[in-house]
Amino acid sequence: MRNIALVAVMSLMVAAGAADSSAQTAGSTLVSVSVAELREVASGWSAKKQILGKDVYNDAGDKIGEVNDLIVTPSRSLSYAIVGVGGFLGIGEHNVAVPVSKFKQQMGKITLPGATKDALKAAPKFEYAQ
Repeated sequence: MRNIALVAVMSLMVAAGAADSSAQTAGSTLVSVSVAELREVASGWSAKKQILGKDVYNDAGDKIGEVNDLIVTPSRSLSYAIVGVGGFLGIGEHNVAVPVSKFKQQMGKITLPGATKDALKAAPKFEYAQ
């Protein structure tokens, strides 16, 4: 099984690099990935298509939340997924930061082994810095 953290890191590092770089011109330094790296990136997970907005399940198969965001720390490493728990249509939802290393991919689903909805609701609420 692939670790979601590794795939998300690759996706976000490529996106961050692309956002910070300008178009490459002949004779300039390579600012994107090599052809070999591109093949590896293309076989990974897309944060936009396969992670963001997707349900999170525990290892018992219970839906416990939804991935609302991925946080890239100032050191440019992906550290946390913001998981929304409870609420209805985003109202009353409790967002918590979960280290991406805790997530697994099982049978096509994003899982957080050992977690429960109550445990996530009891975790400190995540709020974005101003």
